[in-house]
Amino acid sequence: MTTSTQGTLRVRVARRVREAEGIDSFELVREDGGTLPAFSAGSHIDVHVPGGTVRQYSLCNDAAENNRYRIAVLRDTASRGGSAGMHDAVHEGDVLTISPPRNLFALHESPRSLLLAGGIGVTPILCMAQRLAAIGADFEMHYCARSRERMAFASEIEASPFADRVHLHFDDGDAAQKLDLPALIATPDAGTRIYVCGPQGFIDHVVSTAKARGWPADRVHLEYFGAAPQDHSADDAFDVKIASSGQTYTVPAGQSITQALLAHGVEIMVSCEQGVCGTCITRVLEGTPDHRDLYFTDDEKASGNEFTPCCSRSKTPLLVLDL
Repeated sequence: MTTSTQGTLRVRVARRVREAEGIDSFELVREDGGTLPAFSAGSHIDVHVPGGTVRQYSLCNDAAENNRYRIAVLRDTASRGGSAGMHDAVHEGDVLTISPPRNLFALHESPRSLLLAGGIGVTPILCMAQRLAAIGADFEMHYCARSRERMAFASEIEASPFADRVHLHFDDGDAAQKLDLPALIATPDAGTRIYVCGPQGFIDHVVSTAKARGWPADRVHLEYFGAAPQDHSADDAFDVKIASSGQTYTVPAGQSITQALLAHGVEIMVSCEQGVCGTCITRVLEGTPDHRDLYFTDDEKASGNEFTPCCSRSKTPLLVLDL
C-alpha cells in the first residue's frame, strides 16, 4: 500500500465524467494498482486538492468495491479553492493524495430506511441505497434537484436494480412530482431511520419537519456539505489557555482559535475549517464554548465537553483546552 507516515494514500485519477451540469465525478485507483482500504456506506475521504486545500468528498460507488473510489464534485461559484481546484486542475492520469476513508454518517441497518438527498448530497445517499439493496433491506429514496440537467447519476439510478424504490423530484417540474415532505414523514415510525444530505436549507427543512412531527432526534441522521456564512460582527476577543503548558493566548475578534494558536506555534489539525468534518475536535476543560459547527448534536453542544476550534468561539472570557 502506498501510504505516508500520516496515513495518506496516493491515487491516480482513472476516469473523469461529467455527471450533470456543474458536477463531475472522479474515479480514483491506487497508484500502484493494488486494492484500496475498505469503506462503508456514508464514508468520505479527504482530498488534497491542487493549490494546497484539503476537502472532504463522500464516496458514491458501491462499498463492496475495493479497486476504486468514486467521488463527485459540484463546482461552487463561491469556492475557496476546493471545487474550483478539482474542476480546473485535476485531470485523468493525475496523481492525488487522499486520506483513508472515514465515516461520520454511518448507515444503521434498521428495519426500514428513508433516504433523502438534495443536489450533490446524493453522493453518500447513493452509496447507502446500493448497500441496502445489496442486503435486501427495506428502503425508499427521494432525490431532489433543481432540474434534470443538474441531477447527477439520474440515468445510473434509473437503470439500477433498486430504481423502483427511488423517486426523483425537480424544482422546475410540475407540482405533482415535487417532494411532499410533511406527508412523507407525517407519522414517526419506530422501525424507520431518516438519512438526509444536501445543502443546509434542505437539511434544515427535513430536520425541522421531522421534529415538528415527533420524530426522535436519534432517528434522523444527517450530513452537511458546507456551512453557511457566519455573521462575525458581534464577535469579541477572548483568551485560550493550553492546559499542558499553562500558556494563555488571546484570540482576537477577526481570527479563529486555530489561527490564533498556530501563530504561537500551537497547531491543531484542521481540514474543512467550517465545523463540518470533525477533524479539529478538542476537549474543553474550563469555560463555555460558543458552538458554531454543524458536527455536534444539540445535546453534545449543551454538554460543552468538546468543540470545533476551527470555527467556534467562547461565551466566557477564558477557555481552557486539553492540549
